[in-house]
Order: sequence, then structure tokens, then C-alpha cells
Amino acid sequence: MLHSCANYAIPEEYRRVAAELFPADGGGPAACVCPQAARAFAGILGIEEDYRKALTASRGGAHPETGLEALLESFQNNLDLLIQKTWVDKADEIRKEKLQERIPPLIAEIKEGQWAPALEEFGSVLAELAYLFFGAQSRKEDFTEYTFRIDTQMGLFWWYGAQIGCERAPDWIKTADAECLLAVLLLGICYLTDF
Repeated sequence: MLHSCANYAIPEEYRRVAAELFPADGGGPAACVCPQAARAFAGILGIEEDYRKALTASRGGAHPETGLEALLESFQNNLDLLIQKTWVDKADEIRKEKLQERIPPLIAEIKEGQWAPALEEFGSVLAELAYLFFGAQSRKEDFTEYTFRIDTQMGLFWWYGAQIGCERAPDWIKTADAECLLAVLLLGICYLTDF
């Protein structure tokens, strides 16, 4: 769902693509448009080629060195690095440790093809990662607008994170088909792998 602050922040040329992936009614992507909408969204995030390769790899159509295992290893390494490099108050060091402990089980769910629980957990991980990056600002209503002012693609990514991590997301996640769940999950994995 496009929140009021984010609605104004998303540049006009991206609104249609964003609304196709996550309709304004708060539901998730429709199965018939999800693969195309996810590819279009990957394009505006600047990860189109990586996303295409990841989607092919997840379907078993890639060489082992470029397969899903390699992508997930790169994703985990980069996510660990991002978490370790965040500068937080001493009181938040425990948050960093707890977040790092959540990554291996997330990776295991993805490897097992448990797309719905993996996407739900990924949304939660993104919310915690946003807190480590931006502190209390990440919990404010205008957070998405704030990130758009920093960088459009980064703003779109955190907007995406809000869509899979919001209170209504689990409803559509539980009813979406496997192909759609994988498509949406790979968007975040590819973006953070290259972040």
C-alpha cells in the first residue's frame, strides 16, 4: 500500500510500477502480474540483470557457480558486513548480534523453498536493518519520504521493505502463489547483495 507520505515521495515515473507490484488496496501482487511487475520494479531499483540471473538460478537454470547457492552466500556475506559496519550506540550492539543470528535460519528457509515464511522473516529483518541504519527515524511515519530525499532507488527499496513488513503483508503473503513470493523475495535479496 502506498502510504500517504510515500505516495508523494515516489517519483511519478515509478508510481505505476510500484502500484502494480503492491496495489493501493493493501493486497499483495496479483499472480497474473507479479512476475512482470517484479521485473519492472527490479529495473527501477537498478538490479534488473542481477534479478533476472537470480530468478533463472532459483529455477535451476543456471550454472552452479552462478546458482542460487552462490547468490545466497553473497547475500549472507554482504548482509553480515552491513550489520557489522553499522555504527550504533553501545545499547544497540545486542540488536546487531540478534539480527546476525537470524540470518542463517532465513537462508535455510530460502534454500528449502519455504517462500512465505522466508518473505515474512525477510520483512522483519529489513525493519530491524532499517533501525540499525537510521535509528528511530526508521520507525517514523515519514521514513520512506526521508529515504527518498537521500536517494530515489534507496527510497524505493525501503518502500518495498515496508510493503513486505507492514501489518497487512502477512495476509497477502499467506495467499500468494510460490512464483510470486519468490519474485518479491528475490528483489530484496538482489538489492542487498549489491548494496
